[in-house]
Amino acid sequence: MNAVTTRQVVTLALPAAASVLLNNAYRVIDQYAVQWLGVDAQAAVGACTFVLIAAFALFILSSAGAGALVARAVGAGDLEAERRVVGNALAGSVIIGVAVLVVIGFSADGIAVLVGLDGGAAEQMGRYLRWLAVCGLPLALAPTIDAIFIARGETVAVLVLQVIATVLNLLLNPLLIYTLDLGIGGAALATGISRTVSITIGLWLIRRRIHPRGADLELDATARRIARVGWPISLNTLYYAGVYWALLAFAISPLGPSVNAALGIGFSALEGFTWPVFWGVSQAVASLVGRQLGAGNPDEAVRTYHLAVPLMGGLGLAAALVFYFGAVPLCSLFTDDPLVLEHAILYARVLAFSQMFVAWEAMAEGVLQGAGDTRPVLRWSAPINILRVPLGWLAAFPLGFGAMGVWWVINLTTVAKCLGKWSVVHRGEWRTVRI
Repeated sequence: MNAVTTRQVVTLALPAAASVLLNNAYRVIDQYAVQWLGVDAQAAVGACTFVLIAAFALFILSSAGAGALVARAVGAGDLEAERRVVGNALAGSVIIGVAVLVVIGFSADGIAVLVGLDGGAAEQMGRYLRWLAVCGLPLALAPTIDAIFIARGETVAVLVLQVIATVLNLLLNPLLIYTLDLGIGGAALATGISRTVSITIGLWLIRRRIHPRGADLELDATARRIARVGWPISLNTLYYAGVYWALLAFAISPLGPSVNAALGIGFSALEGFTWPVFWGVSQAVASLVGRQLGAGNPDEAVRTYHLAVPLMGGLGLAAALVFYFGAVPLCSLFTDDPLVLEHAILYARVLAFSQMFVAWEAMAEGVLQGAGDTRPVLRWSAPINILRVPLGWLAAFPLGFGAMGVWWVINLTTVAKCLGKWSVVHRGEWRTVRI
């Protein structure tokens, strides 16, 4: 590979960021589309958020490992290795996806009870999850297809696929939910159909560019390498979903529905915009780092993230300013309840102080993931995330800070995670990791 330039980083990062943002818009689209079905449907879709994050955590067991290994193979110019990784990753995604969706389908009603719903809301959530279990296999394949293209440096292809899926989802939701009278199941079916179209195009492009053979789909030692890189990222995401479930149960919901609603606005609407942008840039950095290491240029891999630091810092600063100074107009778009609005504004202004650390933490993860050195990501995330539950409860109740205490616990633990991951990046052991 040639020397990395700032322009190359930006050119890769912007389409990647936009594609992750569009991918995250799926939940917002479904939430908006079902509103005329009533409050129960709205509650059901909202309650599915962390269930879907947990499912995504299992899906990325394959995609996270595939990204690092494909990038190494591309950097080394080893087409045979690339084919084996692509074939094994796609086959693994199908196996994982079928297993996860079968569990979701048969336990849909139990999941609804587990997240605290009852009555009509629980019934609607169970229906949504059962429909998703039937048509959701493309959701398992999509992260792996995206990871393959990003690892190859083809982030525009990922963006195009996301645009196609998002537009189809927007068009299909009203048709299936209301015109064909499928109700909340129509929202899940719209997701399944739109994703099916986009991954079909993605698989066609992969076949044309990489030419994987039937034998490449047979799981072998390559699948174990993919899992070895991917499991820390997968487990870390599972912990993340679990921690927020526990945080809701023990520290946030006891503060009242207004605080719960405020978290929903902040998490889905505000951070639902900024985090995908940070993560998209992170994945572009991961692609460049992996390809440089594959080409035997560790110094260029280091230079890559040095070039990306100002970009990520600028994005973090912009997010901080928007959160703090734009809190009132932004939060007002999502609620007209005075108490919910007050808590949502507080959330936005407190979380503004950690946005630069959120951005830099994402970039540190990108460096480590691109190198295939993913265990430090889990080591510096999971324990600190788990601490949010007792510390959040302590700050909210015994110390008497209420919601503000919980938000500041999230801030301070974010800073700790960021510093820990950057200490690993700075030590540089990731430059010589064999995967």
